[in-house]
Amino acid sequence: MVRPAAKVNIVKKRTKPFTRVQSDRFNRVGESWRRPRGIDSATRRRFKGTRPHPKIGFGSNKKSRFLLPDGFRKYTIQNKKDLEGLVMLNRTYAVEIAHTIGAKKRVVLVERAKQLGLKVVNADARVRSVEN
Repeated sequence: MVRPAAKVNIVKKRTKPFTRVQSDRFNRVGESWRRPRGIDSATRRRFKGTRPHPKIGFGSNKKSRFLLPDGFRKYTIQNKKDLEGLVMLNRTYAVEIAHTIGAKKRVVLVERAKQLGLKVVNADARVRSVEN
């Protein structure tokens, strides 16, 4: 099993999603964040007691940003050539095979990744066991 080069503790400053203004009052207003733009909006004016806005300060640590829980970064590949480029980075990046790749080509890519010592995140996707 391939291990990451260095294990970094992943600390999220905020895991709770930022919700849209009045999404709790009306079903027609979705929860996904939209910037409040109203001329008299208390939220836009950032009054005390209103919901928080996403800001740059909520960003993750640069060292742990985009890290998977196992300590690797994810890299999506489409073909063998993409695999070959990651030989020297096998302890930094884990490979994810693109969803557009079919079952036959997937088997070839997983086999090649194993030879190169690369971790494949979705190795068992679209793989059927052979019936005897």
